[in-house]
Amino acid sequence: MTMPGHRPRAMIDLSLYLVTDRGLCGSRGLITTVRAALQGGITALQYRAKHATLREALAEASILASMAREYGVPFIVNDRLDLALAVEADGLHVGQSDMPVALARRLLGPDKVLGLSITEQRDIDEMEAEMIDYVGLGPVFATATKADASSPLGLDQFRSLRTAIDLPVVAIGGIDAAQAGPVIAAGADGIAVVSAICAADDPQAASRNLLDRIEQVRAKGA
Repeated sequence: MTMPGHRPRAMIDLSLYLVTDRGLCGSRGLITTVRAALQGGITALQYRAKHATLREALAEASILASMAREYGVPFIVNDRLDLALAVEADGLHVGQSDMPVALARRLLGPDKVLGLSITEQRDIDEMEAEMIDYVGLGPVFATATKADASSPLGLDQFRSLRTAIDLPVVAIGGIDAAQAGPVIAAGADGIAVVSAICAADDPQAASRNLLDRIEQVRAKGA
């Protein structure tokens, strides 16, 4: 039973969480790349387009939201609440310098997914956990896909911070197939990837391979 004043937690499968990067998709294009990833089994999709105009973003996000619904995968928009509302996304993901969580939750409504990026202990101490549904923790390793990324945590620090978070956690930052297993073993509920899928020669096969690595570790821990 839900207690008065408490919002039921929105649950999504964070196992393989794709964050889009139009540039890394190359001549194949974003839409084709994402469809291949959906066919490969990604479990969540985040649209990130920091430098797109609103009109460009609306066009892409509308198509991606429709595709995600077709495959039964939650569609999350990074940062831009206006865009998330316009395309009726399943949720929003914000960083430490984006819209405050309390305001994002009020405008987004109680039923949508809201994720928050965490990079250090201070972020954990200050987060309003009752308003968010999951945490993106990282960067775990060095990454070139986010120009303003913090210094990498490494697996030991990731593991330590993860134990202080009483929410589902998706690891992000420089994660590829070789590191997917160790990150899950360190306590992540899932991995968020960009180049490991967007820049892959075969995004569908890359997605399947990442999922296989994740499931292998989970099977050992069962």
